[in-house]
Amino acid sequence: MTAERKGTLFVFSASVLYSIGGLCMKLIPWSGVALNGGRCAIALAIYGVYLLAARHKPKMNRWVALGAAAICGTNVLFATANKMTSAANAIVLQYTAPIFVILLSAVFLKKRAGRLDLAACVVVFLGVVCFFVESLKGGNLIGDGIALISGLTYAVVFLLNDLPDGDPISSVFWGTILSVLIGLPFMAGQPPLEGTSLISMVVLGVFQTGLAYLCLTIGLRTTPPVTASLVSGIEPILNPVLVAVFYHERIGRLSLIGAGIVVLGVLGYHVLKEKLEKDVSAA
Repeated sequence: MTAERKGTLFVFSASVLYSIGGLCMKLIPWSGVALNGGRCAIALAIYGVYLLAARHKPKMNRWVALGAAAICGTNVLFATANKMTSAANAIVLQYTAPIFVILLSAVFLKKRAGRLDLAACVVVFLGVVCFFVESLKGGNLIGDGIALISGLTYAVVFLLNDLPDGDPISSVFWGTILSVLIGLPFMAGQPPLEGTSLISMVVLGVFQTGLAYLCLTIGLRTTPPVTASLVSGIEPILNPVLVAVFYHERIGRLSLIGAGIVVLGVLGYHVLKEKLEKDVSAA
């Protein structure tokens, strides 16, 4: 197995672990910011053990700080959105990240967007419009808006390895500390966790945040940003399915159409781009 395929497998594993977040968050009676602080406190122990075992001293510079801000923003925004809108809306709107990766790469990394890139942006934008039309009816406009912003911060996470003098695991470490500090004031006064809610918090901290981010940072070493963000396509499919089965939360008809447009648009982009690259290599 090539290094790039191994990296892709790590990214895929991370997306599977991320997908349990929607269900676990719904089972915890805390606010989004407080919940995020709790899961990140648990994940921080996982990162500490990993850094000690790898003998990797966390770095700090402006690029690591930018990555840390992206990690923290993604954590806080998604947890908040998941409490304010449906899990399906939150994860699919966050899954606009590949489009933001294309745009950010073009603006900041000077990677020119092609016709296929622009077409994908238009298709995904149409899907996002469907969500916001539905949210106007259901009163979830703010939650959907927060979820969309989390797609932007999540896009920066996929670019961590491309940032000059960046260090993904250091960004994850500092971003997690920042998430805990932001969450601490909100954790005061929250109801005690017991039974299912306590187990859900531990699962979130150990697997959905801790091990998932470790898999992602390892995978990003050999996986291109756009490819990594597209491989994560299992998450917006598996996440709402788990919530629908175990929490009985349903997605509106128009949002369902929007989800199909977003997911198929992003995955279709990946398939067509790979085909074009093979044709160019063959020529």
